Amino acid sequence: MKKFRYIFLPVAMLITMSMAGQTDTTDMTKQIKKTEKDWQKELTPEQYKVLRQCGTEPPFTGKYYKNKEDGTYHCAACGALLFTSGTKYDSGSGWPSFYDVVDKKNIEEVVDTSHGMRRIEIKCAHCGSHLGHVFPDGPKPTGLRYCVNSVSLDFVKSDTVKD
Repeated sequence: MKKFRYIFLPVAMLITMSMAGQTDTTDMTKQIKKTEKDWQKELTPEQYKVLRQCGTEPPFTGKYYKNKEDGTYHCAACGALLFTSGTKYDSGSGWPSFYDVVDKKNIEEVVDTSHGMRRIEIKCAHCGSHLGHVFPDGPKPTGLRYCVNSVSLDFVKSDTVKD
């Protein structure tokens, strides 16, 4: 049932927004607020550890690390649109990497000084879930590497949503 929600969520948003005269489907202005108990019920233990407790999956193990299919990547916790396959590349880091986001409004950047390092953590701006980190060592045109845990993402193939 979870996949059903994510496949049709963008279509439902498009219909609702077009009726209201809106065309920007990436601007989810509502903040999603749930208790940690609610998140624990909705997410798998692995998802909860990464998304809600800022964990990290082991490198080279994630289901989307080598994914080369066309489509979009959404927050696994709330369904917000984050990345497209067109900006995904193999960084050699062991995690799915993207050089750009669909809309910067959907990503929150937070300074992370854990583990004796200074990094920029990326979180979903709509539900506050941990996605990964962004580094300034990516390819052109942005020079950025959004390094994301596969477990933080849901993938929707391009041919899944029909017009």
